[in-house]
Amino acid sequence: MLKNIQSEFSAGILEKLILDGEGFELSEDVIRSITECYDFLKGFSSNKIIYGINTGFGPMAQYRIDSSSLVQLQYNIIRSHATGAGRPLPDLYVRAAMLARLGTFMQARSGVHPDLVRLLVSFINCGIYPVVPEHGSVGASGDLVQLAHIALALIGEGDVSWGGRVCSASEALQANGLRPFDIHIREGLSVTNGTSVMSGIGMVNVLYARRLLRWAVTASVLMNEIAASYDDLMSEELNRTKRHIGQCEIARQMRVIARGSACLQKRENKLYANVADGEKVFTEKIQAYYSLRCVPQVLGPVWEEIEQTMQTVVDEINSACDNPIVDPINHNVYHGGNFHGDYVSISMDTLKIAVVKMTMLAERQLNYLCHDRINNILPPFVNMGTPGLNYGLQATQFTATSTTAENQTLAFPMSVHSIPCNNDNQDVVSMGTNAALLTKTVIDNAFQVMAIHYMALVQAVDCLKIADRLADATKLTYVQIRQLFPCFREDFPKYHAIETVKAFMMNAKTEEI
Repeated sequence: MLKNIQSEFSAGILEKLILDGEGFELSEDVIRSITECYDFLKGFSSNKIIYGINTGFGPMAQYRIDSSSLVQLQYNIIRSHATGAGRPLPDLYVRAAMLARLGTFMQARSGVHPDLVRLLVSFINCGIYPVVPEHGSVGASGDLVQLAHIALALIGEGDVSWGGRVCSASEALQANGLRPFDIHIREGLSVTNGTSVMSGIGMVNVLYARRLLRWAVTASVLMNEIAASYDDLMSEELNRTKRHIGQCEIARQMRVIARGSACLQKRENKLYANVADGEKVFTEKIQAYYSLRCVPQVLGPVWEEIEQTMQTVVDEINSACDNPIVDPINHNVYHGGNFHGDYVSISMDTLKIAVVKMTMLAERQLNYLCHDRINNILPPFVNMGTPGLNYGLQATQFTATSTTAENQTLAFPMSVHSIPCNNDNQDVVSMGTNAALLTKTVIDNAFQVMAIHYMALVQAVDCLKIADRLADATKLTYVQIRQLFPCFREDFPKYHAIETVKAFMMNAKTEEI
């Protein structure tokens, strides 16, 4: 249980709360600030026209709402906007979205009653996840449709996923000793209006992308060990001559992972020392293929993009992405567009491209392992059985190639697909949730390709009998994968193995790799 959470979530805390499923408590200072903001709005809003409190929503804002209907107005936006369609989001992503919405409320700029915040915390800690369909958001007035499904559960309506099954929100509330939330001033609008679903999905995406990158770096070191490459490709002296932080960081990581390797060669020991004259055609490659040699240059910008996206998404989660913004310090209520999702949308598109690049690198390295006329050291398709009778990883490569091609198509940016709607009130939209969902698919595909790549890597290690010569870090990874995917000679269906290795890679923490 993480206690005394203050007004901001760090990336590390979010990882614990989302991927590790840890429980938490908010600090009394946060609850006090939320209460003060609510009390201010309650007094300030009397005898004033404030959007979403005594006006309609969107293009209906020109209609003043009678004082007797103000509470009903808030229920109406929840019920009218719960119109999502498609598959439900997995619980993990709904949990992340709820935490993102909580991050907005923790800024004490929404004017919501503290009981709403307490109930949201209870939902997360009790594992009560509203059923939220994938489709419905254009990401402009935030994620109105998907957030309405979360709000619906908070008022005791709609369906939730709880205890491994789908049930009514009212049943889950009663079973956990909770009461549905009663509207006070503007909670209907405050829950539904913001970027929290795209931000929650985006946070899961960037956490998984970080893990995927570490697997990609480790795979690249293991690839170069298999190929007996010269180690200067990852040298500090080489990489610091190109002034990119990411390239230098990836090279540093490769050097750390490669420590103790007896497979990598030193150029100065073999090619620079007393080389006999007369050899006209070199049997060993002087330089490795680009998919092996250019890893710092390829994964360096990927590292930088992941870190930048992490900062963008964490900033968004810790922002007041609401409208209007309630300011008890300056005694004002500001109307604007903090619900707009382009920060998340554009960051998801660029993250998606970076992940596709990782997928492409893994697929090319896999091709190197499978193509005997390229590597010149392994049987075709890393086949340890009888050629012609057995097929090794031949068909498994088809899956990786097909999935990589799908990722390449999905790389096209979603953020440029602005389509006006809402009587043209929302005339420029972000499509942020669609961008986040497409990135989710690309990351899932990338782990699938990476899992197949690792199956080939460990098979290659056994083909060459070099397990005892690997670096400690790559040897550990080899052992981990081999526990899930044993060495084979005879053909067998591998679809279960792909899913098993993929699940392990997605769930393994960075420090465990």
